[in-house]
Order: sequence, then structure tokens, then C-alpha cells
Amino acid sequence: MIHSVRWRLFLSFLLVIVVAVGAVAVLASRTASNEVEQYETKTYHVRIGRVGSLLAAYYLERQGWAGVEPVIDQIGRLYNQRLVLIDPQGLVVADSDEMIEIGAEARFEPHEAIPIGAGPILFGAVAVMPQGQQPPPLGGGAPGNEEASVSDLSDSINRYLLWGGLLAVGVAGLVTLFTSRRILSPAESLAQAARALSRGDFSQRVYVRSKDEFGELAIAFNAMAADLERTEQLRRNLVADVAHELRTPLSNIQGHLEAIRDGLLPAEPATLDSIYEEVLLLARLVEDLQELTLAEAGQLTLLRQPADVADIARRAAAAAQPPAEARGLTIETDIPGQPATAEVDPERIGQVLRNLLSNAIIHTSAGGRIAVELKDEGHELHLTVVDTGAGIPPDDLPYVFERFYRVDRSRVRATGGAGLGLTIARRLVEAHGGTIGVESELGKGSRFTFTLPKRAPPSPHDLAAPRDEEDI
Repeated sequence: MIHSVRWRLFLSFLLVIVVAVGAVAVLASRTASNEVEQYETKTYHVRIGRVGSLLAAYYLERQGWAGVEPVIDQIGRLYNQRLVLIDPQGLVVADSDEMIEIGAEARFEPHEAIPIGAGPILFGAVAVMPQGQQPPPLGGGAPGNEEASVSDLSDSINRYLLWGGLLAVGVAGLVTLFTSRRILSPAESLAQAARALSRGDFSQRVYVRSKDEFGELAIAFNAMAADLERTEQLRRNLVADVAHELRTPLSNIQGHLEAIRDGLLPAEPATLDSIYEEVLLLARLVEDLQELTLAEAGQLTLLRQPADVADIARRAAAAAQPPAEARGLTIETDIPGQPATAEVDPERIGQVLRNLLSNAIIHTSAGGRIAVELKDEGHELHLTVVDTGAGIPPDDLPYVFERFYRVDRSRVRATGGAGLGLTIARRLVEAHGGTIGVESELGKGSRFTFTLPKRAPPSPHDLAAPRDEEDI
């Protein structure tokens, strides 16, 4: 789950949100703290200025500081501050907290107290501090008539929040751009490879760098590209093989006909028989190709009916007996005496067995043995054709059912055939819902086995009309 695109997108968006909100929160917090501190400082100095103005007015009205103690005490309680009033000689006139004795010398530095009065007239100084504490350094003289307002504080905070939001948007955009490029780069690679594949470049592959959905898609794409490349190669091989298979009989027919036309060869029955054999070969090759094309396209028509597969196997073995004896081979059968009924197309299953037996006869030397076996496995039948021929090399085993594939690379027609028999056999078995396979060992022979379900799954190309058993 952690490698899925959904999870990575969730984490990416979560990271963007955290970064954006975090940037705004940090900037807003620092800005708000600074603004509040400045606001408090400004308010503090404004209060000091007001206290100084109030005390100056009191001094001018009373012409001295007589009776100022209650005023100092009331102002201290109002502002929750400790006020110490000092006369020009540096003596304490009043202390709102009564911590310093009246008339005592004030132990303040000149810059620690704010003067009361202006210009040449100086009525004294006042020190303002938190209640109950000693006076701290207050900085220079009295500030002007500056007023601290909450609206100014709000405007400052809003302004910095706006800048913080813009900064967060920029950071979030950069993070989103980086993460989106990281996440979508496999999709871009896939799109580029797909475009190249559509132009016919079947060698395209995508490097798999992740285990998410894009990684699975890349694996599927690579498998598809490999299949397409192999299919394209098979198509080219098919064209070349068909051209090769057609060229030989056509050349023979052309040669015979030209010789007859030029008077080099008499048009006698032997010559015509030779031409006729080549025509039959061409007809058989075309028929095989047509049948194979229909089978590979899933359009092969089957006429399924309950049939005794044991009887079909016996008849196929009997039909193969004459050519086998002509090559000095023995055909044996291991077929149960009781019927082995299955819903099959009898003619097609007979064709499969004939193709396998013909292949075994071709590749088994004189004195060899060929056996046809049938086993009833309950829900399916197993038919096997075993020979004691030369066997198939291990490297060739995966390809023996490919069309036009020959273990004998020399393509000798007398021993190689057209290379379509096993391919057609496989397609016919698969059309019945069965499977076919081969086991072989060099020098000891081969064993071809295919299975037939007794009740094969229906196919849209099946026909229900029964076929005459005599036609098999």
C-alpha cells in the first residue's frame, strides 16, 4: 500500500499542506509577537508621556508637589504601575508603592527617569515600572505624542499574514512541482514509449523504478511490447515461411510445364502425376494455412457431439499403420476396451491424432516403436503418442508447436513437412478446452500428451448438428 500512487499523492498533498500551513504559522507567530511587543512598548511610552503631562499640569496648578501622593497612588493603581516622583534635586517626592522614604535620595541614573516639563522648565522626573519592583532602565527621554492603536496592530499583522500566505503559496507550488514531476515521470516515460511503439518500434521498454501502479503498468507495458515484438517477428517469419513453402512446389510445377512446352519433357502420365502431386501439396498447404488462421482467430467451427474417443484413437492408429510399416515401424495401442465418451468434434480429434502420429513416423528411425495411449481421468481424457525417435533438443522444446518451426533446420521436405501439423494440433486441442504438451529426451524419443474435457465449455462457433461418423 505504501508504494501505491494513491498513497504517494496523499503524502505529497499532506506535505504541501504541512509546509504551507507551517510557513504561515511560523511567520504569523513571529510577526504577531514582534508587533504585539512593539505595540506594548509604544503603549508603555504613551502612558509615561501622559503621566508626565498630568504631573506637569498638577505642578503648575499647585506650584509644587504638595499633596501629590494620592495622585501618584491613584495613577499607579489605574495603570497597574509603580510610579516614583523625583524633584529636580534628585529627592523622592512620592512613591505609589511607598517603598522609598519621602525626601530620600533617588538612586536612579539620569536616563532611568523621564523628565517632567519642557525646555528650560523642569519640574522633576518620574520613573514608571511594574508594581512592586525596582525601577528598570527606561531608555531616553519622553516619546512624542504618538498614539498606539489596535487598528495599527491589526493592519500590521494582516499585512504580514498576507506576505506569509504568498510565501506559503510559493513554497507549496515548488513542493507540488517537484513531487508531481517525481510521481508523473513514469507516466511520461510510458507515453513516450507508447508513441514509439505505435510507430512500429517494438524494441521499446520502460525502466521499472517503483513498485506502485505505474511500476505495475510499466511491467505490463514491457510484457506487451515483448509480445508485440515476438508477434511481429512471427509475422515476418510466417511471410518468409509461406513464401518458401509455396516457392518449391510452384517452381517444380513451373519447371515441368516449361519443359513440356519446350518439348524437353513428354506430357506422359508420369510427368502429369508429378505435377499433380505438387498441386496437391499446394492445396494441402493452403488448406492448413486457412485452418490455422481460423483457429488462431477463434473462428474455427467445431461440431461437438458425444463420441467415443477410444474408437477415434483406434481408427487413427489403424490409419497410420501402413505408412509406419513402410518405414519399418511398429504401432502399438494402450486403449481401454470400454467406451471413453466425451463431447468433441470427432473429425478434429482424429486430425490431432493423425498429425501427432505422422510427426512420430517422420522422426522415428526404422525398427522404432510408436504407441497410442488413452487414460480416463474422471472429468477429462488423456491421450498420448509416444515414439522412440531421435528426440527433441531442450532448447527447441518450447517452440515445437510454433507454426513452420522445425527442429531440422535444413528444411528437408521429406523429413520436415510443412511445419504446421503440431501448430494445428495445438489449436484444435485448445479449441476443445484442452491442453497439449511434450516431453522429450535426446536419443530416447518424445511423448506428446493432450487432454480433452468430457464436457467442454461451449464456444460461439460450435454447431449442434451431428456429423456422420462415416466421414471420420
